[in-house]
Amino acid sequence: MSTNNVQNTRTSAMMRDLHGALIEIVSAMNRPQRDDELVREAGITLDRALFRLLIAIERFGPIGVVELAERIGLDYTTVSRQVGKLDSLGLVARKGSVADRRIREAVITKEGKHMTDKLDAARERMSRSIFATWDEKDVEDLVRLMSRFAEAFRHDKKA
Repeated sequence: MSTNNVQNTRTSAMMRDLHGALIEIVSAMNRPQRDDELVREAGITLDRALFRLLIAIERFGPIGVVELAERIGLDYTTVSRQVGKLDSLGLVARKGSVADRRIREAVITKEGKHMTDKLDAARERMSRSIFATWDEKDVEDLVRLMSRFAEAFRHDKKA
């Protein structure tokens, strides 16, 4: 067997392992019980479906509803209705896009940012046990490499 075939086989196995690990992580993160636990730990009262959108708007905003729906994998009408609920709660505001006046974008409000800060702090507290035995350098490397992977994945049209 040529060196190239061995390398391809090894790379294929690594990609399969990477994909398996990502499925494991996404599956664990998408469990409704985990979301409920996070909301409780943060000490907030917000529907599970809404808090995910609120975080996405805080991270990616200002953002139009169509782009937001694409990013989180829900249909436009559902996202539009949920953004409307967040708006009525004073957690986001809708404003005209600077780039395209036909588009109304969702932006986080001061109250919404305060809530996402509470969620971030709760997520950090909950994650400490995962990284308790990790060296700080390993955590830094994970964050750096995952950020690099996410950026490459975002720009790869075939992925």
